[in-house]
Amino acid sequence: MMNVNTRGTYLTSKACIPYLKKSKIAHILNLSPPLNLNPMWFKQHCAYTIAKYGMSLCVLGMAEEFKGEIAVNALWPKTAIHTAAMDMLGGSGIESQCRKVDIIADAAYSIFKKPKSFTGNFIIDENILREEGIKNFDIYAIKPGHPLLPDFFLDEHPDIITKKVESRDVIPELKEEKPQPPPKQRSGAVEETFRIVKDSLSDDVVKATQAVYQFELSGEDGGTWFLDLKSKGGNVGYGEPSSQADVVMSMSTDDFVKMFSGKLKPTMAFMSGKLKIKGNMALAIKLEKLMNQMNARL
Repeated sequence: MMNVNTRGTYLTSKACIPYLKKSKIAHILNLSPPLNLNPMWFKQHCAYTIAKYGMSLCVLGMAEEFKGEIAVNALWPKTAIHTAAMDMLGGSGIESQCRKVDIIADAAYSIFKKPKSFTGNFIIDENILREEGIKNFDIYAIKPGHPLLPDFFLDEHPDIITKKVESRDVIPELKEEKPQPPPKQRSGAVEETFRIVKDSLSDDVVKATQAVYQFELSGEDGGTWFLDLKSKGGNVGYGEPSSQADVVMSMSTDDFVKMFSGKLKPTMAFMSGKLKIKGNMALAIKLEKLMNQMNARL
């Protein structure tokens, strides 16, 4: 991470700067995010955040050092961009929540057209294109009209932040009000989810997966559950699996139900801290394919 992002950016810029100084239209453009010190963006992927922010710090330093000679800016997408990395992390169907790479290309072109005095900026692709007069952003969507996945490091979709604040404020009130109905609803949803998972199992699914998953769920109807996709026909149940789990996933019961019903993408759940994973990450990604098959039924 450090070699490719931070060190790569620094050394490549250093090698190019003597030549860029001779140009009348010199630009350095880093694909890095605005510096956002919200701890949420460090919690689950500290190394990645530091590496990307190292690129952003290069923008701050070089923009000031070479002001008047070289324009140095950063560009970052407002929403997820469909790449091979998104396919790997998000699984099947993730492309419908992404935009095409064309939006980054058009935003970069808009930046390169500006004078060298336009420097030291952290630019969001959609924002600069709006300034250019573009109003219809459906042309950039893989699936026009479909909800888009917000990109990392931006607080414009503060779903996680809001819920954290609400949880701190509401917990005392919940104790006073003793809301019995909601726990029962969550309990039923978890049990129903595992029932549907069990009905969806087959020898083909087991053969294609070959993994044992353990779920540590917090909240009502929580505790330890398992999904055995190694034994013949597969099996699910409450408690620990008979053999050692390949992957252990920890999350709330609410988020578990949302994840299996397609309302919460595992990638976003993991990156935002809602989902913690121990064990074989490749096998964890395999599980998402099974989830996609069950979404319609859940």
